[in-house]
Amino acid sequence: MLEKAKRYLVFLVGLFISSLGVSLITKADLGTSPISAIPYVLSLHFPLTLGQFTIAFSLFLIILQLLMLRRRFKPEHLLQIPISVAFGAFIDLTMALLDFLAPQSYPAKVGFLLIGCVVLDFGVFLEVLGDVAMLPGESFVRAVVNIWETDFGTTKICFDVSMTVIAVVASFVLAGLLTGVREGTLIAALLVGFMARIFASRLAFLEPILFGSD
Repeated sequence: MLEKAKRYLVFLVGLFISSLGVSLITKADLGTSPISAIPYVLSLHFPLTLGQFTIAFSLFLIILQLLMLRRRFKPEHLLQIPISVAFGAFIDLTMALLDFLAPQSYPAKVGFLLIGCVVLDFGVFLEVLGDVAMLPGESFVRAVVNIWETDFGTTKICFDVSMTVIAVVASFVLAGLLTGVREGTLIAALLVGFMARIFASRLAFLEPILFGSD
């Protein structure tokens, strides 16, 4: 019971740190991470915030999982709902906390983008370390893998590319020009996951310390 509580706590901390990473990347003003690209573009043209659109988009992905998995959609999948709400709320909170941040020079923007990627990856590492749930984006990819028996890595790349392409199309439809998706989106796509694997290999010793060993 205590171990489960610790795992949820680590996951929640990872969720907050991930939201901070997303906000840092967004504040760099060079685009945002692929999974946040659609909510970010929509937030630029509608009154809802990035966090609110993140929640709405996450719920949409959960509905898609329900339609795809049908009888294989288990009650534990519903845990994604409060997680999505928490993640969206954390994004709005960290965006507000970073309201003062507005880098002007291009090197400064790149610097904050890279810091954001590292922070996001550390948050993802903690979420994986907690091992109690998955965000709807990853869970959606997992559902596709289970149904069509595809490779997770390849499917995740296709998913990220699709999210970016849809965000680009939405940007042109809503504004007639490219907004919210820039080179930072590509950089984030390349770095996010890569750094998380580095954290996983270098900080693997944390799991027995935090949760004990068999």
